[in-house]
Amino acid sequence: MTAAVLTPGLRARARDRTAARSRPPVGVLLSAVVLVVVLAWSCVPGLFTSHDPAIGIPADKFTAPGGRYWLGSDHLGRDLLTRIIHGSASSMTSALIAVAIGVLVGGLLGLLGGYLGGWVDAVIGRLVDVLLAIPGFLLAVVVVTALGYDTRNAAIATGVSAVAVFARLMRSEVLRVRTSVFIEAARVSGGSAAYVLLRHVLPNALRPVLSLAILQFGIAILVIAGLAFLGYGDPPPASDWGLLVSDGREHLLHAPWLVIAPGLVIAVVVLSVSRISRWLDQGRNS
Repeated sequence: MTAAVLTPGLRARARDRTAARSRPPVGVLLSAVVLVVVLAWSCVPGLFTSHDPAIGIPADKFTAPGGRYWLGSDHLGRDLLTRIIHGSASSMTSALIAVAIGVLVGGLLGLLGGYLGGWVDAVIGRLVDVLLAIPGFLLAVVVVTALGYDTRNAAIATGVSAVAVFARLMRSEVLRVRTSVFIEAARVSGGSAAYVLLRHVLPNALRPVLSLAILQFGIAILVIAGLAFLGYGDPPPASDWGLLVSDGREHLLHAPWLVIAPGLVIAVVVLSVSRISRWLDQGRNS
């Protein structure tokens, strides 16, 4: 009788726990708001500022943050907030290009290597080992040096440096999925290798790769900002976030906001992406 009385309450508590796990925490919601704001900066910067990012007022140079310039102005009197807002388009687009290259190329290599096996897997495995042996940032520097100093080339270089990570993850997921019962059933029922690969293996192996892609998006922002900081991106008067930090370090002592503001923007965006990726990964494993 006691069990019969408690069962509805236990079920209700179980439903509440399930709903609580599926409900995004406050930190995830705040991270999503940050990304929405930055994406809005990228798409419609004119809604957030009316200043020109490349033209300043010399009389207002090195103005401290305040009512007129919320984040201060630089050595040419340009509004720093305006430059950060307009620079978000380049930073976000470059990171998306880098992640797309990593997912498409690395995912394809991992998919073929894990499913076909044999000499194909051996060759792809050796290529992945070589790429993993080189530090990602160093590989990006080598690639962008070969391609030329440009933000698009920096995005390509960052994507190339991420290929090995996606290839290894996709391969491990394909190896796990291809031994499943439903894969064997699809083969027995007469499905071709291409049909089984695209219809059954790929969809079931793709979710962890997409979760990694979100995390890699934040890493790509950091790498591209680092390349721009070292001068491997677009030259001035571009307003890439890494370039803003590089320009501001020359005036760090008397105008620290020129480094602190873009640096904080980079850190907040990367941490927000990381928080969302971690939450999605926890939901997948629970």
